[in-house]
Amino acid sequence: MRKLSIISTLTLVTVAASPVYAASTEWFVGAGVGYQEDSIKGKFDQNGEDSTFQLRGGAIVNDHHRLMGTYSYIDKSSQDLLLASYDYLHPVTKRVELYAGVSAGLADSKIQQSSSTDFAWGGQIGAIYELNKNWSTDITYRYIDQNYDQNDTSIDYSQQIMLSVDYKF
Repeated sequence: MRKLSIISTLTLVTVAASPVYAASTEWFVGAGVGYQEDSIKGKFDQNGEDSTFQLRGGAIVNDHHRLMGTYSYIDKSSQDLLLASYDYLHPVTKRVELYAGVSAGLADSKIQQSSSTDFAWGGQIGAIYELNKNWSTDITYRYIDQNYDQNDTSIDYSQQIMLSVDYKF
């Protein structure tokens, strides 16, 4: 229920702001795969490395500002990440853009049958390559700080490397 209210709020904010930038907003949806490493310490210490999957969507405003919502899943620690992100885009060539930004949201993790939903925040850097008018690829490095602390086990942070494909409409 909490996830639904966050998604609804992000959608409402994005839709409410869109008339202001209507002439210069590009909407997109996408998906990605990658690698995630969690720093898990304590009683149930484990190797936190696994593949991760991501669904995402958002808007690029005035060619330099990207607002995005992402959902990521990693199987090993049964972790769901729901993040809202802002990126500043800097064009390098006609088809390549570099970016840096910040993210905040929720991480729901389950380790040894102990589940917790906690605040997560961090930052990301990456590059976008425009394949054509509608399609692009994106490579991202993201660092996420987490507050998971259950049964003498904690997740201090997570790191992701993602390769995504987006469709602009």
